Amino acid sequence: MKTSKDNERLITKKDMIKMSCNQGALGMEYSWNYPRQMHLAFCMMINSCLKKIYKNDPEGYAAALTRHVGFFNITPQLAPFVGGIAVSMEERVAKGEIDGSAVDSVKAALMGPLSGIGDSIFLGCIRVIAVAIGISLAQSGSILGPILYFLIYNIPAFALRIVGAVKGYEWGFSFLAQAEKSGLMDKIMYAAGIIGIMVIGAMSKDMFYATIPLEIGTGESVSTIQEILDGIMPGMLGLGATLGFYWLLKKKINPMILIVGSMILGCIGVYFGFLG
Repeated sequence: MKTSKDNERLITKKDMIKMSCNQGALGMEYSWNYPRQMHLAFCMMINSCLKKIYKNDPEGYAAALTRHVGFFNITPQLAPFVGGIAVSMEERVAKGEIDGSAVDSVKAALMGPLSGIGDSIFLGCIRVIAVAIGISLAQSGSILGPILYFLIYNIPAFALRIVGAVKGYEWGFSFLAQAEKSGLMDKIMYAAGIIGIMVIGAMSKDMFYATIPLEIGTGESVSTIQEILDGIMPGMLGLGATLGFYWLLKKKINPMILIVGSMILGCIGVYFGFLG
C-alpha cells in the first residue's frame, strides 16, 4: 500500500468538519430506499476522505466504496460520528493493520444503539420542544415562531454533526476496543437497547392508524370498542397488529402478501364499518 507512513494521519480536522456538512451528510435521506436505505448518502459523505486515504491505491479505493454502499441506517445527525469512525478505520485498513470486514462490523454494531438514542433525543425530545415553542409564538402572531423552531432544532443538530465527526475520527477503532475491554460498551449497548425498545413500542402505537368504531350499548351509555380498548390500555390495537405481523413473518409469510392483505382488509373494514 502507498497511502501513508505508519504514524501519519492523512485526514485533518478540517476534512472532518467538511465531511459533517457535505451533500452526503445533509442529504442522508434523499436517496433512501428500502433495500439499503442510507447507503449511497453515507458513501458520498466519506468519499472525499476515502480518495485521500487511497490516493495511490485504486483497488483499495474501489474495495472501500463497495464496503460503504452496503446497508446503512441511523439517525441522520449521528451519521457523521459513524463516518468519522469508519474513516479512521479505513486508514488502518489501508496500512494493512485490520481487515476491511471490521469496518462493516463496527458500522452494523453502532447503527441500532445510536439510532435508538438519536431518535429519542431529536425526534422525541428536541423536535417536540421546538414545535411547541414555535407554534405557541406563531399563534400569537410573532415572527419568532418559525425562527426559534429552526434554531432550537438545528443548532444542536449541526453541533452534534460537527463534534461527532471530529470525535469519531479521533477516537476511531481504539475507543471502541477500549470501551469493550473496560465493559463500557456493554453498558452503552444495554442502555441503548432499553431506549430502542421504548422507541419501537411507541412507534407500534403511533404509526398504527386504524380504529374499531363499532358501538356497544344504547343511549347515553353507548361506547365504541375502541374506547373500551383504550380504557384498558392505549395503543392495544396497534400492539396487537404489530405482534400479529411479527408472528406471520416468523411463519415465513411473504411481506408483499401481508401488505396487499392489509390494504384489502382495510378497504373491507371501512366499507362495512368495523374499521375506521
